[in-house]
Amino acid sequence: MLEPREAVLRMAPYSPPSGGREGKLRLDFNENTVGCSPRVIEALTQYLTADHLSIYPEYTAALHDLAAFFGVQSDEFTLTNGTDEAIQLLVNTFIDDGGDVLMMKPSYAMYKFYSQLAGAAVREIDYPSDLQFPLDDFLAAIQPSTRAILISNPNNPTGSGIGLDAISRTLNKAPHAAVLIDEAYFEFCGVTALPWILDYPNLFVSRTFSKVYGMAAMRCGCLFSSAENMQWVRKAQSPYSVNALAAVAARAAVQDTEYIKQYVADVLQSREDVCRGLDELGIRYFPSQANFVLMYLGDRAIPIRDALRARDILVRDRSYEIPGCVRVTLGTRFSTFRFLADLERLWKT
Repeated sequence: MLEPREAVLRMAPYSPPSGGREGKLRLDFNENTVGCSPRVIEALTQYLTADHLSIYPEYTAALHDLAAFFGVQSDEFTLTNGTDEAIQLLVNTFIDDGGDVLMMKPSYAMYKFYSQLAGAAVREIDYPSDLQFPLDDFLAAIQPSTRAILISNPNNPTGSGIGLDAISRTLNKAPHAAVLIDEAYFEFCGVTALPWILDYPNLFVSRTFSKVYGMAAMRCGCLFSSAENMQWVRKAQSPYSVNALAAVAARAAVQDTEYIKQYVADVLQSREDVCRGLDELGIRYFPSQANFVLMYLGDRAIPIRDALRARDILVRDRSYEIPGCVRVTLGTRFSTFRFLADLERLWKT
């Protein structure tokens, strides 16, 4: 048997549950619970021909439309195979073996995954008990040797976010590091550093079509930075990493702004409803700026998760990194009502 690289030997595997979810109330992966815009389905249906599928992807039209939507130039971003590839590209482009990478704990697992895979030296700053971003501790941890800083805003799985002042202070403290602000949940909080990509030469921003746009199966995202930075990123990127269907779907998704606006409104109302329902049940939770809420169920976390699953309601156990906690995705008010009704029955049993 062949021996893998030392970095692969050292890293922990990431094995998310991925089977048996279809047809259930999916409140476990922070997906859009009703799916993508009908315009996406229409665009894909029109595109699906034998001729189109025989051609390697062409991105010119997608880059043009997405640049206009995001308010950037086409050379200031690249399409990526989900946010995962955006993270991998940043690490592969700017981090050498042993390079210092700073991130929060807990946070999105792929930050550590790709950093460790590249052989980086990962340092994690723990969230305090209230799960709010510890800005002073984080700034103090930045060193002259730090080569990358990876921040999810709002953070998954805590739901807590940071403001623009904290982002600015981080960028100024680390002019020598590539600073990624992962804005996968931007639409639910409204805080974005994207307009700053020309003001801070060390700033990178990522967005995804897997959450609010309801296109997780398409694996499509964007990585933004200055044109100077993006020329190096593109040099490290496979030329056809995003499939043609994903590019077509992304173009259609950003055109239906009313659909997205309505879904965001539903999620924000559901966030209020869930928090109110948890208050009434006496269940502790952490304030969220995203499309999910992290609740504390103590030693009942796993039994309640399993009991909800038996009722075809899927939630995500996070007690392996935040003891006693379960994360629930927010969707329509109907899904919220169903979740709260079943949770109440179980909690009072």
